[in-house]
Parts: sequence; structure tokens; C-alpha cells
Amino acid sequence: KMAADTSVDILQKVLENEILQSAKVVEEHLDAEIQKLDQMDEDELEHLKQRRLEALRKSQQQKQEWLSKGHGEYREIPSERDFFQEVKESKNVVCHFYRDTTFRCQIMDKHLTVLAKKHIETKFLKLNAEKSPFLCERLRIKIIPTLALIKDGKTQDYVVGFTDLGNTDDFTTETLEWRLGCADVINYSGNLMEPPFQSQKKYGTSFTKLDKKTIRGKIYDSDSDDD
Repeated sequence: KMAADTSVDILQKVLENEILQSAKVVEEHLDAEIQKLDQMDEDELEHLKQRRLEALRKSQQQKQEWLSKGHGEYREIPSERDFFQEVKESKNVVCHFYRDTTFRCQIMDKHLTVLAKKHIETKFLKLNAEKSPFLCERLRIKIIPTLALIKDGKTQDYVVGFTDLGNTDDFTTETLEWRLGCADVINYSGNLMEPPFQSQKKYGTSFTKLDKKTIRGKIYDSDSDDD
């Protein structure tokens, strides 16, 4: 028992030492930054200020450009032809292939409306699957709802039904945001290694890995029970 206690003490000391070292590094870094600012003359400070203002101006310009291209809101597009035009002019696009009679499409709509406002770097669209047979055939969309995740004009990934979202109708907007982050189709600031639903016992281990590429079912098969 004494040996066990000793090793616990040693471990504790090692940990404490590491924490102290980390704190020291952070402190030294901050001191260096403060010192750097203190030593700057007026010209250098002015230059720094101008660089910050320029970055801010560019960021604002980029935001305006996105908004002018229809980012910032979740929109329905009327036809397949519109799809190609919309995808061509934006780097990141999320397109929801839906059907009016599928209840789960309404659940998806609710979350996408929120995310479109939050992630204006990405264009969020919806397209009626029954009015776009060519696209559904070409993109092999067989289950509704399906999200096509498009980067630089190429479809990189799909969210098929709710399988990747904890296998539940009650998934959170954060869960869908995480899934889109995994596909790098939005700027995601959370931890990709930790799906939001894994910490909720209710969903257990229903998470399936993202390497699932097979799409089951016939054309316009629905994930919904109430069709």
C-alpha cells in the first residue's frame, strides 16, 4: 500500500510541476507581448492599428459579398438550373433535398434556418427532390431528407437522414452544426472529436462513423415513419 501511495504522490508532484511550467510559459509569453507593445514607438503602433483596421475592412467586405450572393438566409431554389448557378458562385454550399410530405424535412428546415444566419460563410439552400429528378439521379439521392455538402462546386459529402445526428428526431442544432463542421463546409469552432450528442446519455452509442458512403433504399425512400 505504501508503494502505491508513493507512486500517487510522485504522479501528483509531476502533474503539479507540469501545470506550473505551463503557467510559467503563458506568463512569459504575455510579458513578452506587453514588453513588445511598451517598446513600440508611435509609428509602429499606428502601423499596427492600420493593419487591424484593414483586416476589419476586408472582413466586412467579405461579409457584404456573401450577403449579396444570398448567404445568411435559408432559401428555396425553384429548379435544377438554379442549383448549378448558386453552387457556381459560392465556395461552401449546403443543399437540402426535401419532399413536402416528409415530416423529417420540416425538422431539418428548422435547424438549417438557424445555421444559415449563424454561418454566413456558407450558402444554405433547399430543393424539392420531386422537381429535380436529374440531380437526384446524378447525386444518387435516394433517402429524404438528404443534405448535399458542396465545396468549390463539387459534392464532397452527404448527410443522409438522421443517422449521423444521433439517430433521433430530437437532435440539436449544435449536432447538425458539428456534422457540417466535420465536412469542413462551415467554419466550426467546436471540437470535431466530440459529437455534441455523445455526452447525452439519452442517445447512448447510436453514433455511426462518418465513413458511411452507402445510401440505402429506393429512389425517394424516406427516413420518416409518417409518410
